Amino acid sequence: MQDQINHQFSAMHYPELFSSFFQGGFACSTEIRGDGRRLDLINSSGHEMLAAKDYQLLAEHSITTVRDGLRWHLIEAVPGRYDWSSFLPMLHAAQLSKTQVIWDLCHFGWPEHYDIWQPEFVDNFARFAAAVATKVKEEGIACPFYTPINAISFWSWAGGDMAHIQPMASQKSKRLKFQLVKASIAAIEAIRAVDPGARFVQPEPIVHINAPQGKPEREEEAELLRLAQFEVWDMLIGQLHPELGGNPSYLDIIGVNYRPGNQWFHQGDPIDMSDSHYRPLNTMLKEVYLRYRRPLLIAETGAEHDFRVPWLRYVFEQTVLAMQADVTVEGICLYPVADFRSWSGDKHLPFGLMGLPDVNGCRSLFEPLLLEIRSQQIRLKGLLQDVPPHQQALPA
Repeated sequence: MQDQINHQFSAMHYPELFSSFFQGGFACSTEIRGDGRRLDLINSSGHEMLAAKDYQLLAEHSITTVRDGLRWHLIEAVPGRYDWSSFLPMLHAAQLSKTQVIWDLCHFGWPEHYDIWQPEFVDNFARFAAAVATKVKEEGIACPFYTPINAISFWSWAGGDMAHIQPMASQKSKRLKFQLVKASIAAIEAIRAVDPGARFVQPEPIVHINAPQGKPEREEEAELLRLAQFEVWDMLIGQLHPELGGNPSYLDIIGVNYRPGNQWFHQGDPIDMSDSHYRPLNTMLKEVYLRYRRPLLIAETGAEHDFRVPWLRYVFEQTVLAMQADVTVEGICLYPVADFRSWSGDKHLPFGLMGLPDVNGCRSLFEPLLLEIRSQQIRLKGLLQDVPPHQQALPA
């Protein structure tokens, strides 16, 4: 595969949408767990206090685009009143380090005084989105990037079917998905009314599902489940359930979330990467691109422990193969880029580039992953050396 990606292809896509091709994502989930405790990963990871240091540390390694989040439940603790004290220090820290941020407006959590099942939830989220856009514009941010609602498909499954996260429901995934799509559309409209130049990333997991070997009778069902991964994007463009109000303008930048567990046998085990049934990532990226013809961002990827380096190497090599086929991949976001304790809060998950802060508020870097990122940055620049004149300023 190394030989495949080391020579030039005339059709290769040149990324230029973001400040840097390699990006870092800070975990920002704020959902309420089944035991009633609300998570706040921006706080528990140390990022709340270390945002300025975190952004600067990444910038020193040519990572100048990040995904980060606002905490709606803190900003609107009182209905209709917005307190920006949890957000503005992060925004100013990003400005100081010249970091470009893709802001998540709703990452699995919302203020407890709103009922997510009611029509008013959509209106209240749109008002919040407009208030955010107004504040960001007042702070002088040109061409901001937003993710209205993160991973609607996952949230609908985890919160609407499996009762793993709020709203802790079962057999309501479709209803929840409809509500979140409507809220996302309303937020986009509200933000565009304030700032027509705003851009939007819509992240969803991409998966591959195979019928178990020797069970051809399950092939049709497996394929239907696989195709369900496109439902949210299809709803946003108005192709599926047009009564939700979708149209093509609501799908701007497609975020794809891809991790080691995103391929499995229907009603069975994960597909090992060495298995002939494992589908190469480059073909999955190409399928998404040809279906929608939108720029792609690998919005979440990463692995745990020692698999961090080989996994990122695989994702990068597969991404380059897709770009060499003129698939418009605009970046790879290591997510999360900073370690945090698990959603249960009882163990440290070492899967980031940056470790948990020590008693002095300093983070260590996982050197093998840092070296791999730097190697990939150099290789990408080499692949893109024949840049047309209008594209000389390449992201790192």
